[in-house]
Amino acid sequence: MESYQFIFDVAIILLITKSFSMLTKKVDLPQVVGALIGGLILGPSALGLVTPSDFLGAVAELGVIVLMFGAGLQTDIKELKRSGKASFFIALCGVIVPFAGGTALAFAFHAGDGNFLQDMFVGTVLTATSVSITVEALKEMGKLSTNSGNAILGAALIDDILGLILLTLITGMSDKSVSLWLVIIKVVAFFAVSLLMGGFLHRLIQRWMESATWNRKRFAVISLAFCFFYAYLAEAVFGVADITGAFIAGLIISNTTRATYVSARCETLSYMFLSPVFFASIGLKVNLTHMNLSVVWLSVLLIAVAILTKVVGCGLGAKLCGYTKDESIRIGVGMITRGEVALIVANKGIASGLMHDTFLVPIILMVVCTAIVTPILLRKVYPKAKTASDYSDLVQSDLVDNYEEVRDLDRATQTLLDMHERLSHPSDDGPSSKA
Repeated sequence: MESYQFIFDVAIILLITKSFSMLTKKVDLPQVVGALIGGLILGPSALGLVTPSDFLGAVAELGVIVLMFGAGLQTDIKELKRSGKASFFIALCGVIVPFAGGTALAFAFHAGDGNFLQDMFVGTVLTATSVSITVEALKEMGKLSTNSGNAILGAALIDDILGLILLTLITGMSDKSVSLWLVIIKVVAFFAVSLLMGGFLHRLIQRWMESATWNRKRFAVISLAFCFFYAYLAEAVFGVADITGAFIAGLIISNTTRATYVSARCETLSYMFLSPVFFASIGLKVNLTHMNLSVVWLSVLLIAVAILTKVVGCGLGAKLCGYTKDESIRIGVGMITRGEVALIVANKGIASGLMHDTFLVPIILMVVCTAIVTPILLRKVYPKAKTASDYSDLVQSDLVDNYEEVRDLDRATQTLLDMHERLSHPSDDGPSSKA
């Protein structure tokens, strides 16, 4: 008899993850945390209502690809070029130091008896940065348009790309039947082809999007198909992680006339279906009842290493680039948060056998703790304005302006939807009811 359990699984995942996401949002935590908690509760750690399956695994993989495609769509290549050498150097130090710290911690945990490539993968997870929480905290304090706020945004753009390159190299080296030189050649070939063909494809897509003035739905559908094709090409032909291919596909389409429209439609698909299943699937893989003292200590140490290495790495990079001591500390603190990218990389590591399940609980706890700690530390390291009209530390920033434009567009879209709802369903005491 055919089983319809997967329908129940999807329904309960969407309901529970959304409920907990709403709760975490009320306490100023990212909704990702709520989705993770929902997965933990549904899995073997608590209720045991949902068990991992091939179907959920496939949907989660699609969710990862669409998430990274969306990240690529929202990355402005022009701003990336304008972010300057300082942002690149801060991001580079912010990748190298956490990578070294995470690798050393995993090596010590295994007492040198584990696979060093697996240890390096734990270091790779720690390189990822998610600055959405930092941006919201800085906006609330009125410090986003400062030298340090601008540096955080610029470094965060580059940080993800460097982390993906590192991920690509390590996943490529995991195949023992392939020589290291062949892996490097294939990785270099992938990025070379993407660089050479990317400009041509970008212009081709731009011309195609400008040629049509109606039925915009085709842009979202074909762009998503292009994303899946590029992700497959990266994995099957070049041995590069599919999420890297999806990110590059997003970069190619970014800055086109319909990129914002495509991003909004993909975000709807991700938000309503794919992302909840992905984040819940991570929680489903965790069994907290199996935690022992060594895992607890590993969690505490991983959280400490995650915080310290970002502060030291990015802070040192900022100091070497000429920022003041106070600004360097603020930049380091602002880069602490990890989020969905760290979870995506960790999930990729478990799926490919490059990371042991033991590290999954510590990584989830690290993501949650860094999300809580960062806003608190930011309020400590940023001075309060002497007066309400003190704007002495503010600077003009294209990065901040573009970020605000995206947020304004989101708010405008919601306002239009609300207006449409009111026009479609006028109140009983409105003018139309008195005709």
